[in-house]
Amino acid sequence: MPANDPKVVVYVAIDNPKGVVQYGGVTVGPIAKNILNDCISALNIKKQDGGYPKKYVYTDPKTAKVNDVTGMTINDAKKELAKFKVDVQGNGNTVTYQSPEAGTTLEEGETVRIFTS
Repeated sequence: MPANDPKVVVYVAIDNPKGVVQYGGVTVGPIAKNILNDCISALNIKKQDGGYPKKYVYTDPKTAKVNDVTGMTINDAKKELAKFKVDVQGNGNTVTYQSPEAGTTLEEGETVRIFTS
């Protein structure tokens, strides 16, 4: 279990943020979340059994599952990931890797990184 055997420590500090409410959950929380999501994907950490599913409340943000876009062209991948921001890394036209991995649930509008060759 990752909680019992940690492999990653994330420390994010923003010195004097401008134009936002200056609470950690608003400023550094989203940055740390993106870093940790990438770490979970890179370290191939699987979801653990035994948790409690969250009940949906109408004020909750909309979420969607990330589809597998590996092997697709950049344009096809962007169409498939239309509910998310897509960050393309690399100079190729074919997706060779994505983060987070397929099947991950994200809030609509969050970033999916695709790597090309």
